[in-house]
Amino acid sequence: MYERINAKNAEVAFSAAMSAAQSELRQVATDASNPQTRSRYATYAAIDAALRPVYSRHGFAISFNTGDAPDGYVRVLCDVSHSAGHCKQYRIDIPSDGKGAKGGSVMTGTHAVGAGTSYGMRYLLKMIFNVAVGEYDLDGNDPVQRPEVPAELLQKARDAALQGTAHYRAWYSMLTKDQRRALMPEHESLKAAAATADQGGE
Repeated sequence: MYERINAKNAEVAFSAAMSAAQSELRQVATDASNPQTRSRYATYAAIDAALRPVYSRHGFAISFNTGDAPDGYVRVLCDVSHSAGHCKQYRIDIPSDGKGAKGGSVMTGTHAVGAGTSYGMRYLLKMIFNVAVGEYDLDGNDPVQRPEVPAELLQKARDAALQGTAHYRAWYSMLTKDQRRALMPEHESLKAAAATADQGGE
């Protein structure tokens, strides 16, 4: 019983710290271009530089690893631990076939695995801390304020989105009308995160 109480308290502290950390995070500016897709994105280094000081201050530490994945994919794992003792693992499967935007082979198998791992680290970091990436920064100004989503509901929604669209839809279908209304400010970004988890593309 004592261990269960401690574990629950640690989980509550994890969720509270996650909410506090995310309240401080701001949009990350893009700092690189993908010539194949003609799009801009934020590198892992840029996202890490923006997030690490905040999440570290709130007691979080992260570590990445890889796991067994379907053929043609690399599975990236991220363990997020909190100083209170709770740890949660997130994962995403990224294509590692070395194909470019037009379907042609553009890299060796070794490079493809490396690129897939790098993509997975970047996408997991964005999704775990719900950070937005944009074409420009906000020059230190706060973004337009939106209604706050209850922290516990939002965390469960993020966990569901990280499992892909089918899982998120199934989880969303079980919510009450009030819960759906409360989640509405983040619903579109959560659907986008779920789609990203499905495809693993930029």
